[in-house]
Amino acid sequence: MSDTTSNAPRIEFPCQYPIKVIGGAGDGFVELVSEIVERHAPDFDRDLIDLRDSKNGRFVSIRVVIIATGTDQLEALHAELKASGRVQMVL
Repeated sequence: MSDTTSNAPRIEFPCQYPIKVIGGAGDGFVELVSEIVERHAPDFDRDLIDLRDSKNGRFVSIRVVIIATGTDQLEALHAELKASGRVQMVL
């Protein structure tokens, strides 16, 4: 008898939590992502945003680090990012 959940890594909150958001490059995408992240992590520092364009310039990757307070916060942030319609992937 084994419990697979006991093998899962546990996150101790609060903690610094990196998030990568990938979406189509275009006007306002960085601002949109920043506003959504700020709603869920008010202490988020926009000065620490790391941007990377894809090879062909069609997509942009935005990496941010937030202070995560719990799984509910992370799930709500992920859901709102995906619901924006402009985000392709959240890692």
